[in-house]
Amino acid sequence: MLYFGVDYYPEHWPEERWPEDARLMAEAGFNVVRLAEFAWSRMEPEEGRYDLGWLDRAIAGLAEQGMKVVLGTPTASPPPWLMTQHPEAFLVRSSGQRVTYGNRRNYSPTDQAYREHSARIVETMARHYADHPAVIGWQIDNEFGDRDYDAPAFRRWLKERFGTLDAINERWGTAFWSHVYTDWDQIPVPLSTGGVPNPGLALDFFRFCSDAYVEYQRLQIDILRKHCPEHFITHNFMGFRYELIDYFDLSADLDFVSWDNYPRGFWNIAAEVEPSTMALGHDTMRGLKGINFWVMEQQAGAGGWDVVSVMPKPGELRLWAYQAIAHGADGIVFFRWRTARHGTEQYWHGLLEHDGRPGRRYHEIKRMGQEIARVGQKIEGSSVKARVALVLSYDARFALQIQPHNPGFSYPEQFQALYHALHARNLAVDVVAPNADLSRYDLVVVPSLYVLTPETAEHLERFVEAGGTLLVTPRTGVKDDANAVVERPLPGLLARLCGVIVEDYDSLPAGKSNTLEYPGVEGAAGSAWCDILTPRGAEVVAHYGEDHYAGQAAITMNAFGRGKALYLGTLGNDALNEALVARLLELAGLEAAPRQAAGIEVSERWLGDIALVFVLNHTESEQAVTLAAGVHHDLLADRQVEGRVRLAPRELLILQAGEPT
Repeated sequence: MLYFGVDYYPEHWPEERWPEDARLMAEAGFNVVRLAEFAWSRMEPEEGRYDLGWLDRAIAGLAEQGMKVVLGTPTASPPPWLMTQHPEAFLVRSSGQRVTYGNRRNYSPTDQAYREHSARIVETMARHYADHPAVIGWQIDNEFGDRDYDAPAFRRWLKERFGTLDAINERWGTAFWSHVYTDWDQIPVPLSTGGVPNPGLALDFFRFCSDAYVEYQRLQIDILRKHCPEHFITHNFMGFRYELIDYFDLSADLDFVSWDNYPRGFWNIAAEVEPSTMALGHDTMRGLKGINFWVMEQQAGAGGWDVVSVMPKPGELRLWAYQAIAHGADGIVFFRWRTARHGTEQYWHGLLEHDGRPGRRYHEIKRMGQEIARVGQKIEGSSVKARVALVLSYDARFALQIQPHNPGFSYPEQFQALYHALHARNLAVDVVAPNADLSRYDLVVVPSLYVLTPETAEHLERFVEAGGTLLVTPRTGVKDDANAVVERPLPGLLARLCGVIVEDYDSLPAGKSNTLEYPGVEGAAGSAWCDILTPRGAEVVAHYGEDHYAGQAAITMNAFGRGKALYLGTLGNDALNEALVARLLELAGLEAAPRQAAGIEVSERWLGDIALVFVLNHTESEQAVTLAAGVHHDLLADRQVEGRVRLAPRELLILQAGEPT
C-alpha cells in the first residue's frame, strides 16, 4: 500500500476541533497520521500516572474517517518532572556543560534513570495499543541526536570493547605527548575546549556516541517487538547531510527507514533547491537497508523557529513528494497539519494556517491525494533498480570531521558532487556501506575511503577482479581502524588494486585550483587537494597542468582481473566530474537515459519487468522532454504519449510503457 498522510498534534488544539481536522484530512485523501511523538507530559503528567484517554479519542476520530495511525514513542522530549528529578540525565555538550530544560532532545541516551523512565512509557503505550485496529506502526523517538560528552559512559564503552588500558594505549599511540593512561578515569572526552584531540581517541568517541543511540533505540524496539509483533517499527532519520550517527548501524534493527525532508532550507532563507541534493537524501535512506522507505516529515510550508525560510512555491510540495516516491518512498507524511500557535515552532508552517483555514498548500496536497487514489495501486510493490553504487563510510566521515585537512576538503560536499554528476545522467544510484554486497553493481564509486580495513580492501578487490569498474578519490587508505596512519605508500591497502602510489600531495589554498590535462575535456580542474601519482602498472588518464607537479599523473586507470580501478587524485569541478562519469559509464557498459534539459529529472521504479518512469520538471519554465522510444501511458492524465512532450513548470509525468492496464 502507498501511504499518504500528515503529522498531527491533537494535544495542541481544543478537542471540539478534532472532528473537523479528521474530516479535512480524509477530504485531502490521507490514509495515515503520525501522532504522539512529543506528548509524554500529556500521557504521563506525573510519575506513574498515565492518561491515554485523550489519545484514544483522537485515534478514534481519525479511524472513523478511514485513517490508520503511526505512534511515536515520546522520548525525544521528556516532561519537566522527570528532568527535575534527574538532572544528571541531561546531555553534556562539547563544552563540558550540561544542557538545561527548555528544548527537545536534551537527554543523555546512556543515563540509566532516563532509560528506565523511557522503558516504562514505551511499555505502557505498547500494552495499550498492541491490538488497536487503527495502529499499524511505531516511530522510535524523533531525529536522534546530538553527541553526549559523558566521560564515564565513554570509559565503560571502551572497557567493553577493548578490555585493557594496554590495548587502548597501543591503539591510540598514547606515547605521543606522554599521554599513556594508567587508570580508566584518566581518559578524557574530546571537549571543544581541549584543542585538537588524539585522532584515535576522537574517532572511538564518535563511535561510542553513535552506538549509544543504537543501544537506546534497541531498548525501545525490544519492548515493542514483545507486545506489538504485528506492527512495523521505524525511526525518522535526517537524510544524507546528518553526520553524527552511523545510520547503517541505526537502521539495522528497524523494519524500514523513514526520514525528514525539508528541501527549501531550515533557517537559511537564501537556500535554493537543488534536485540532486534531495535525490541523494532519498537514495541514502533507501540504501541504509536496501529497501523502500518512508518520508515521515515532508515539508508542508516555510520552516522557521526564529527565522522564517522561503515559502515553497506553488507546485513544489507536490513535486517534492513525487520525487520521493520516484526514488523509492512507500509513504509520504507531511509535517505538519496545522501551523502551531504556541512554542518554538510557531513559524514552522503546516498545511493549514494558524487559524485552521485550508489554503493554497492544503489544496495542492489534496490534488495529490486524488491522484494517489487513482494511481497508487500501480506504484505499490515497485522498487528502484540500480547498477551504480556510491560507498558511504561513516568511519571515514567521522575521521575527516576530526582532521578535515583543508577548509575546502569536505567529505559530504565531495560525495554530493560525485552524486550530482551521476544524477545529471539520470542514473539510479544506491548509497551503500563499505561491506555491502557489490555483486549487483557494474560501477562503484568510493569517495575518500580515509579509514580502510583489510576486509573492505579485499571486498573491493573482489568486485573489480570479477569485472566491476571502481573509482576511488583522494585521501583513500590513509588510516587504519584505529585512525592511525598506515605504514605503507598510499593509497595503502588499495595500492595494488589501483596500480599506483601517491608520491606526494598538495593542500591548495582557498580559491586556488589546478587545471588538468584531460584529452577531449575542456575546463577540467581540481581544488583543495591534489594527490601526485606515480603509476605502478596503471595507465595515466589525466595530468596536472600547473605548479611544480605539472605533467605528473592526476588520474590513473588500472586493469585488475576482469575489471578496472580508477584513481582520481583531486576534488574535481563539474567539467571534470561529468567527463569522468562518462568514462566510467563506458567502461562499465552502462547506458544512461536520454540527456534532458538541466532541471529535468528522470527516475524509474520497477514492478517485475514493468518500468514506471517519473519525469519531473524542477525548473521555473516549460520544458521539452524527449521520451524513450515507444508509446507510453501517462498515468496521471490517463493519455497516451510518445516522442517529445511539453512539461509545465514544477509539473511531472508518471509513465508506463504500452497500453493502460
